[in-house]
Amino acid sequence: MATVLSVSGSPSATSRTGRLLRHLDQRLTAYGHEVIALDVRTLPAEALLGADVCHPAIVRAAEQFARADGVLIGTPIYKASYSGVLKALLDLLPQYALTGKTVLPLATGGSTAHVLAIDYALRPVLNSMGAAHIVQGWFTLDKDITVREDGSLTVAPATAEALGQVVDQFSAALGRTPLLAAAS
Repeated sequence: MATVLSVSGSPSATSRTGRLLRHLDQRLTAYGHEVIALDVRTLPAEALLGADVCHPAIVRAAEQFARADGVLIGTPIYKASYSGVLKALLDLLPQYALTGKTVLPLATGGSTAHVLAIDYALRPVLNSMGAAHIVQGWFTLDKDITVREDGSLTVAPATAEALGQVVDQFSAALGRTPLLAAAS
């Protein structure tokens, strides 16, 4: 199947966003996709903030984007926009790093007041980077994600169902990607 780069744009090691992505990665893996996890917070801050596109970690991240057929991008929403660490990484990638890729944008936040951040903050950037197909994204409320003491994740039933549907649509779009590329 396809290679998916699953990018967590959260600056926190205990982030619900990151845990949710790793949970969704399992679903994509079960569909036969190869999933590569990238937590932006693990990239060197000096490379991100210093715009060091030659730093080996940034070069490696750019290579992962280039190799991927699809990109799952998750971010917490802060002040009605995606995270600063995600912005820093996206700024360092080549202008058209998403050309030919299918992208699923996901966001988490504390209030439904931020639900439009996917469409008004994140989607335009992904589009400007050449994404071939940006599937319907999804915003998940923090309260719908519970992390148990053992580190496992529980998602509220209605949210889990909705997330399952958007991941299924993403997976289906990935399945069509090679056919579209072959027809070109």
